[in-house]
Amino acid sequence: MHMQLLHNDRVIIFDRTDFGISNLRLPAGKCRTNDQAIKLDCTAHSAEYNVLTNTIRPLMVQTNVFCSSGVVSWNGRLIQTGGFKEGERAVRIFRPCQRCDWEEIPLALNVRRWYATTQLLPDGRIIVIGGRRQFNYEFYPKSNSTNYVFALPFLSQTNDLISENNLYPFVHLNVDGNLFIFANNRSILFDYTKNIIVKTFPEIPEGDPRSYPSTGSSVLLPLYLENSSLEAEILICGGAPRGSFEKANNRTKIFIGALNTCGRIRITDPNPIWSMETMPLARVMGDMTLLPNGQVLIINGAGTGTAGWENADDPVFNPVLYRPDNPPGFRFQIQNPSTIPRLYHSTAILIRDGRVLVGGSNPHVNYVFTNVRYPTELSLEAFSPEYLGPEFLNVRPTIISPVSQTKLLYGQELIMRFTMQTMEIIEKNIWVTMVAPSFTTHAFSMNQRLLVLGGGNVKFQGPLMVDGGDDQKLINWVYDVTVNTPASTILAPPGYYLLFVVHDDIPSEGIWIQIQQHSSHFV
Repeated sequence: MHMQLLHNDRVIIFDRTDFGISNLRLPAGKCRTNDQAIKLDCTAHSAEYNVLTNTIRPLMVQTNVFCSSGVVSWNGRLIQTGGFKEGERAVRIFRPCQRCDWEEIPLALNVRRWYATTQLLPDGRIIVIGGRRQFNYEFYPKSNSTNYVFALPFLSQTNDLISENNLYPFVHLNVDGNLFIFANNRSILFDYTKNIIVKTFPEIPEGDPRSYPSTGSSVLLPLYLENSSLEAEILICGGAPRGSFEKANNRTKIFIGALNTCGRIRITDPNPIWSMETMPLARVMGDMTLLPNGQVLIINGAGTGTAGWENADDPVFNPVLYRPDNPPGFRFQIQNPSTIPRLYHSTAILIRDGRVLVGGSNPHVNYVFTNVRYPTELSLEAFSPEYLGPEFLNVRPTIISPVSQTKLLYGQELIMRFTMQTMEIIEKNIWVTMVAPSFTTHAFSMNQRLLVLGGGNVKFQGPLMVDGGDDQKLINWVYDVTVNTPASTILAPPGYYLLFVVHDDIPSEGIWIQIQQHSSHFV
């Protein structure tokens, strides 16, 4: 149901705690005793997946994380907020270390946060927005001036009477420091420091809802930092027509076809308008993941129905690639299918080697493994984009410096040294990208962000002999490309990012970097 990649290449995975026992046992002596489903639960509802060794370590989450939210803080800790019942006001912290487990603060939030959205802010704080019957926001950690709940009437104005359709609002940090917030079919630009709406955008054409439970997905498209005029564009795809939830969520179980459109809007324009595009496959509950080369993967989901228990059918097995820089009409490409239905409560995240880790799917109120059409899905699989094909091996960059876990400053000149197996490179198509790993749940990847730092300024440095196996030596060719890190925390909030060198849409494996100010006083 929830996934987050950390800078030690571990993925933290967790599910609700009141389904009953899971198939993963906690270490000996560890049991939960405050569960509302059973009196004693010695099974895990959270796990740490080690991408490099393909191993799982069970974790012990204390309170119910059902339909919660999260973000990685500036210091690399996963801050996880809200949930259900006893977990609705909790904040949970996971520190990336060898034997760490969840730490919990039961009443760290001022109000219950169920189906809320979190966003990391430029000053290192976290804002938690909305949730079921919560038309407001708050900050974490607390201070004397922010230990309050701040009203956000926009959320009540976008709340449908029965289906709501404004949960898990899409939130993106704009290049001016304000927040783009989309709920139902409407969006605003919001100054959270003054609690005022800066701009109201036009309603998305067609008028159908895109937020949970109609559940489309949204990304902030790549930010090109070298452009003289920095632009920010939002892409929102899929969802369910108005009234779909009411028809699916009753005894008749009528599933209406999902939406097959995407809306794209440049929010930095003085008078922004939506541009609509048609996807090759209609989709509800689809995840949208930014790839290192700036393309968008649309994966998982259903062709009919909405989010909710037993509320969807017709799983969409084929991912779709969206190329934002192509002209309209030439942006979508259908990819090879999976064989595993990924419906309600499925997830997808980018990992460091350029693959997309995909997991989950449980459209049932409890764990159901047999005698149903779509059993609870316990598997993980990886989608490998075309750029990982062996035919691109000789044109794929390999970063040799800086090394992973390097600390960088804002506005710093950065020389990326990389190797290629060929001298026939396209210098103008060399780019350096910087990707913030996302917290993904319910078809929205919170805090997902991709910055194009620049490229083209490539210098050839000479040959390098490398081990080719079987006592053979191969010649690789060394290059430098010089870029600058983002100039401010507004463009890239402090914290850990994946850095890639991309050659003609073929990315290297990423390295971890941490970007910070000269003297960090982040909360």
